[in-house]
Amino acid sequence: MTPSHGRGLLHLAAAVDQREARNVDRHVEAVRLAERGALDFVTLGEHSARPGPHGPAAPGPDALAVLHRAAPATRRIGLVPSTSAEPSRVRAALATLDRDSGGRAGWYLDPAVTEADTRLRDGWEDSGSPQGHPVRVADATDPGTRTDVARRADVALARVTSPAQAAAVRDELRDAARESGREPDALRLLASLVVDLGDGEHVAEPGWGSPLFERSRELGGGGGGPRQTAHGPFYRGGPVDLAELIAHWHTAGVVDGFHLTPAEPGRDLERLVNGTVALLQHRGLFRTFYPGSTLREHLGLPRPAHRYVVTGGTS
Repeated sequence: MTPSHGRGLLHLAAAVDQREARNVDRHVEAVRLAERGALDFVTLGEHSARPGPHGPAAPGPDALAVLHRAAPATRRIGLVPSTSAEPSRVRAALATLDRDSGGRAGWYLDPAVTEADTRLRDGWEDSGSPQGHPVRVADATDPGTRTDVARRADVALARVTSPAQAAAVRDELRDAARESGREPDALRLLASLVVDLGDGEHVAEPGWGSPLFERSRELGGGGGGPRQTAHGPFYRGGPVDLAELIAHWHTAGVVDGFHLTPAEPGRDLERLVNGTVALLQHRGLFRTFYPGSTLREHLGLPRPAHRYVVTGGTS
């Protein structure tokens, strides 16, 4: 498989949904913990984190309001809400969040948008923030959404269970970006996993994510890797083994990074940051500090040109 452009830059993001969905302070503390690990961004939805592969999600907080609270408590990490609020309200609130956070806002797009909603989400003016306007994040797991994601998103998430699946999504997105006249390297692909790090430092069970088991097989073969569940790919193991899996997939060039949802929010986010991320940093695979201040800088994405800038000369 041909590595994607910029594979040396590993990108990591995490969901900071909490079981105690209405406890805003816990959400803010989770964002601060993720920033201590130098993660690119966090996501927050209107549902609590799922307990591994079991059970329905519970009602959650107003994601926009929580991340507005998190902005002054942090300095660098990207803030990406997922909300079903009315699009014009979302756009206005995100523009404010982007300015107030110094260019760290993103928008987790709903793939099931109406034509009017699409015009709203595409009609950004320069928000006055250092990054121009919020980064667009979208789920590309459903093949039916990939053409739209390739045209509009800056970050694509895909729930995949093997390097081969990730590579197939990556290639389809890059082809669709080219066909739409867009530079394929302007889109980042992150694999989405729910992670249960309750096994501490023990190696993951074969078939639950251990690359030590997978390395003996041809890339993309069966056996290792996360398992598919009703709620998406699910990894169970320890922080060390998760670091090996992340390094293995990223080095293969099939993804630009990972978006990770802790199965047990209080436990697994701490083990992710202080275990998995620390090990990746020690091995020189992930940054130890933020070289820039905006979410676009973290992701290696250019600041978008103003919609009304004239690029040609005058006659």
